[in-house]
Amino acid sequence: MAVVPTRLAERRPDVPASRLVADMVPPPRFRDVSFDSYRADPAVPSQAAAVSAARAFATAVGDGDGAGGRRRGWFRRAASDASAPGEGIYLDGGFGVGKTHLLASLWHAALVPPERKLFCTFVELTNLAGALGFAATVEALSAHRLVCVDEFELDDPGDTVLVSTLLGRLSERGVRLAATSNTLPDQLGEGRFAATDFLREIQRLAERFTVVRVDGEDYRHRGLPSAPPPVPDALVAASAEGEGVTLDDFDALVAHLATVHPSRYGPLLDGVRRVHLRGVRTVDDQSTALRLVVLADRLYDRDLPVVAGGVPLDRLFTPELLAGGYRKKYFRAVSRLTALSRDGAASLGSR
Repeated sequence: MAVVPTRLAERRPDVPASRLVADMVPPPRFRDVSFDSYRADPAVPSQAAAVSAARAFATAVGDGDGAGGRRRGWFRRAASDASAPGEGIYLDGGFGVGKTHLLASLWHAALVPPERKLFCTFVELTNLAGALGFAATVEALSAHRLVCVDEFELDDPGDTVLVSTLLGRLSERGVRLAATSNTLPDQLGEGRFAATDFLREIQRLAERFTVVRVDGEDYRHRGLPSAPPPVPDALVAASAEGEGVTLDDFDALVAHLATVHPSRYGPLLDGVRRVHLRGVRTVDDQSTALRLVVLADRLYDRDLPVVAGGVPLDRLFTPELLAGGYRKKYFRAVSRLTALSRDGAASLGSR
């Protein structure tokens, strides 16, 4: 008897705050990565240099002290030798150059008990503070030796102050910090906000990071085609068979996401192994688009193939959105969804 596909739009996960901390480990896609498995491009020297810098930092974390044999509060600017470990490391680069791979490899390589190191996205960190409260979050994270923050993006001045203060408190307690982002710290917020206090805050952050640049082309597009053609909606539905396969109409899922807190988008995918979407359309509403960015990140974290009908996924966002202040998020989402839709197309071809 065929298993009837479930709908993400019918799920409403109840997630206790304690799970938000327990789940802060590298996602399934990066569960087994290492520095040795990172595919450094020989034509891009900064990639190999970033591996060396991250290795050195992981070793320093495991040794329990910083450069010079003592802990220092906050990050410092990159020294002339980029491979020298500092108190914190900030991997900056474009989409698909392997920053998350490097950050997860750093987490794995640090000789620290798993229960004393955390790996989370910037959004998950702000969600944790919202769920637990600021003081409780400081206490919960201060018990750790290492906190890795992926996709360090400041889209709201309030989040800037929150994260700046939070990381400052953690550093004061000897927690080592590592982060990735798609822009240099002193460029965060460029083209988004102009509030004087916000600019002052990001300038303060910029002085606290050891920046390691990771150049290169999006590896998901190296020698690979653009997003595959959309699957006819009838085939999307007909191929949605088996345990852990979901089938949703795009508009229904979009409406449902508006009722679920983004911190629960990960649990929304519990037990799912492939996602099918009918009637994908181009989105012109920014709130909807940002929710889809979070969903795309959680799908990518879990390496879930996507079988989609409607418009190609590289046309998910309007040109106006792709040219706006959140363009880096949208391009990341398109890059990741393109990779997942390619996996989805391959899964249909193997049937």
